[in-house]
Amino acid sequence: MKVIHYSILSICFLFLLTTCLFQVALPAQSKEEATEQTSGKKKGTILFGQASFYANKFHGRQTASGETFSQEKYTAACNSLPLGTWIQVTNLKNGKIVVVKTNDRLHPKTRRLVDLTKAAAQKLGFVSMGLTRVKVEVLDQKKYK
Repeated sequence: MKVIHYSILSICFLFLLTTCLFQVALPAQSKEEATEQTSGKKKGTILFGQASFYANKFHGRQTASGETFSQEKYTAACNSLPLGTWIQVTNLKNGKIVVVKTNDRLHPKTRRLVDLTKAAAQKLGFVSMGLTRVKVEVLDQKKYK
C-alpha cells in the first residue's frame, strides 16, 4: 500500500516539475514586452513573440474587422493591437520583413502574437516551418491609410 502512495506522490511531483519546466522553456515575455503590450500602441511600439499563418479553411471567411479574409493579401490577426493597425513584422531567424494590417483576432487562449496570411508568411520565409519568432513594430498609421 505504501508503494502505491509513493508512486502516486512521485507521479504528482514529476507532473508539477515538468509543468514548471515547460513554462520556463517557453519563450519568456520580458517585463519590457509586457509593458509595451499593455501600454499605448503608438508608432514605434515593439513586441516580440511567435508568428504562424492561417489555414486555408479561413480563405473567404469574414474577419473580426468585417473584411473578407484572403490568403493573397498582407494582413494579420493579433490580440495585442487594435484592428486596422499597420505593423512591420520581422522574422528573427532570417531578417526578412513584411508590412501588414491587423484585421482579425486570434483565439483568446493562444500564445502566439500574430497569425499572418500565407502570402505574408511566404515573404517572411517560414511557411515550411509553420512557426517562427518575430519582432512586430507598430508603424505610422497616417502613412498607410
